[in-house]
Amino acid sequence: MAETSIANAIIILTDLLQGLEDAYWESTRIEHKDAFFDLISAVYQEQTELAKLSIQDHDLDYEPISGNFRRSRVRLADLRKNLDDCVPRASTVSRLEECIGDAVSLFSH
Repeated sequence: MAETSIANAIIILTDLLQGLEDAYWESTRIEHKDAFFDLISAVYQEQTELAKLSIQDHDLDYEPISGNFRRSRVRLADLRKNLDDCVPRASTVSRLEECIGDAVSLFSH
């Protein structure tokens, strides 16, 4: 399996963050909003760590940096199974399924 570069990981995380933010605003239950906010915080923290890297490092293989993001793997997988219950818009569900799949693949390297 090919490794994901840091540059590609940044794109995946940015897409995931946008999808999670949309789902946060679309969800109506506070427990769903809390779960989305928790994941948004973990992704944002990972992006902050990646932003500290030099542009010359962006071709290197990616591996999760922040502990909070590494721990979010299970929460992302659980969310992916329950998206239809958490997000009312079908377009957001569809986009998030793809984004979560891409993000979960970041952990398998």
